[in-house]
Amino acid sequence: MSTLRFKALAELPFRNYRRDNFVEVPAKLSELFCQNVFSEETMREYLTKEAFQLLMEASKKGTKIQRHIADQVAVAMKDWAMSKGVTHYTHWFQPLTGATAEKHDSFFTPIEGGRAIERFSGGMLIQQEPDASSFPNGGIRNTFEARGYTAWDPTSPAFIMGTTLCIPSIFISYTGETLDYKTPLLRALNAVDEAATDVMKSYFDKNVSKVSPTLGWEQEYFLVDSALYQSRPDLVLTGKTLLGHSPAKGQQLDDHYFGSIPTRVMNFMKDLEIECMKLGIPVTTRHNEVAPNQFELAPMFEEVNVAVDHNSLLMDIMARIAHKHHFHILFHEKPFAGINGSGKHNNWSLGTDTGENLLSPGKNPKKNLQFLSFFVNTLKAVHDYADLLRASIASASNDHRLGANEAPPAIISAFIGSQLSGVLEELEKVTDGKLSPEEKTELKLNVVGKIPEILLDNTDRNRTSPFAFTGNKFEIRAVGSSANCAEVMTVMNVIVAKQLKTFKTEVDALIESGLKKDEAIFNILREYIKQSKKIMFEGDGYSDDWAQEAKKRGLSNLKTTPEALKKEMDKKFVALYEELGIYSHREFEARNEIKLEKYSAVIDIEARVLADIARNHIIPAALNYQNRLIENVKGLKEIFSEKEFKTLAKEQLSLISDISRNVSQIKLGVDELLAAKEIAKNTEGSQRQAEEYCNKVIPLFENIRVPSDALEMMVDDELWPMTKYRELLFTK
Repeated sequence: MSTLRFKALAELPFRNYRRDNFVEVPAKLSELFCQNVFSEETMREYLTKEAFQLLMEASKKGTKIQRHIADQVAVAMKDWAMSKGVTHYTHWFQPLTGATAEKHDSFFTPIEGGRAIERFSGGMLIQQEPDASSFPNGGIRNTFEARGYTAWDPTSPAFIMGTTLCIPSIFISYTGETLDYKTPLLRALNAVDEAATDVMKSYFDKNVSKVSPTLGWEQEYFLVDSALYQSRPDLVLTGKTLLGHSPAKGQQLDDHYFGSIPTRVMNFMKDLEIECMKLGIPVTTRHNEVAPNQFELAPMFEEVNVAVDHNSLLMDIMARIAHKHHFHILFHEKPFAGINGSGKHNNWSLGTDTGENLLSPGKNPKKNLQFLSFFVNTLKAVHDYADLLRASIASASNDHRLGANEAPPAIISAFIGSQLSGVLEELEKVTDGKLSPEEKTELKLNVVGKIPEILLDNTDRNRTSPFAFTGNKFEIRAVGSSANCAEVMTVMNVIVAKQLKTFKTEVDALIESGLKKDEAIFNILREYIKQSKKIMFEGDGYSDDWAQEAKKRGLSNLKTTPEALKKEMDKKFVALYEELGIYSHREFEARNEIKLEKYSAVIDIEARVLADIARNHIIPAALNYQNRLIENVKGLKEIFSEKEFKTLAKEQLSLISDISRNVSQIKLGVDELLAAKEIAKNTEGSQRQAEEYCNKVIPLFENIRVPSDALEMMVDDELWPMTKYRELLFTK
């Protein structure tokens, strides 16, 4: 391994000068936008007027597409794709593995007379049947039952990757249960659309016919040279380093954040942006992040379903382009100990088909009352379903990051800024029942009416808050970098949909009792503000004081994935999903099972890899160096007198002893880890098994890491087999 490490390091000086590293960027990136997407513009060119209009209706209103229209769309897609050199098609979907999936089929079709044609019908477009037996299903189906179906999602445009036409699709079992991330997300988006549109039509704007949630994600990641990556078995097999002494310099100088982007990384970014433009991913921001060799990419806001697809697609593209530039990309939330991990902030808002952002204040009291209604209802939803939101970002890898002074804690709280806090405090004082003319005037002119002026100065951001209002959107900061945004977006839209439905019911009841519309809304908002106050927090979410204060307030602090997933199965949450038609009880239970099984599998793999590296790499390297020291001591004893020998060999003897002690600790640690791992593996019940891995296996990792990292600082650098942190993080 040490040979592999030094070969990898020897290649590095030549990486920046490879001709295939340099990337030429067109003068106008906009000219590339949607070049490989079956976009509206392309549809207009290839479809009949009737087919185009019906496809747009299906995309925007959810109407069904007739078979003859599907045939027309299929032919148009094929003709467009073949004009760009495409030979195959695939239903591109997002199973519960966390990665995307695709099965390529050719347009090629033999016909009589020894001839062949390219064929693609409406039936092929609408549905495909991949083998579903090996995808996670949480016990919904037996392994021997292979049938599953993918079905076209017309709300997300088809695109070309290489020579394949990719058709975004949902994925369901033979018996109709969902087996992917997209299906529940689409249901959640439909639920919040109906609820928000109902509120808008009834109280604020009758012209609104659709409300679409929007998402702007911020993707953080690490880049590691591919040769160095291959020299680390832990990175290859787990996506993170399980061992490694921290370098003398980490991120303590704050000199990487927003610093000059290294040339080789810049070429990767340029190449990536070109591909993103062609695929219609509107990336606009790139920069160095806090940790060495850590970076961020962010696009403009898009409709949630498309944004989620684009993020999943982007992660695929990033891995491919990184390989081209001799990098390996790390999406793990905590690939290196002692420095910041990576997240994926989800910026969420609601937009209408009339062009309004419902979380942005307006220019008059009526529009600001509209803003406050959606703003306060969102806070109430997060208050009532905080544990469900926490569960949506739970994973083995994200557990390492949450609350580690680099990401929000596991306590779900909301930051809204001191100025908006003041507005809510004023609304708390609203009179119960009918309002006097003077109170109405005061509310409209001096409370609600001043919100735009207030927000101009309310631009600060609390990086320690998991749920922060940032002017015209809420930023969910606790999402992990490897996560599929669909899960947290499904929860966010479901809980807001439920809350808006409750709001509408309660306001209507007050109106029927004799209150005017605005009076009813103010009365309900007052109660919601009072009920939601315990999640409002403007201070330092990293502090121990907040953890204690949160406990007093009755807020959950679910620090681990097993804790969060146990809470997820609360009857209240199950009932929510069933009421809104997002999941059946069986589907939701299966998903919880899948997440628990994945958690246990990840920890099991990490334990095995750590044990293997310790036994096969660390201990042999330490003993090799110790033998050299022993030979040195023997030589000293032959040359010098007993008195001189004791003085001259003192350090070597001490080092030999230290190495033996650390090797013994590692050996004992490995034996304990493997024994605990076997007990956990044989524990029945996915929840109990995950808890066993969490509480009994993970704590034993440090018993191996600490002595191994100590040996790294003792053993001759030329003999050390593992590429070191300073090499992984500071080689450009």
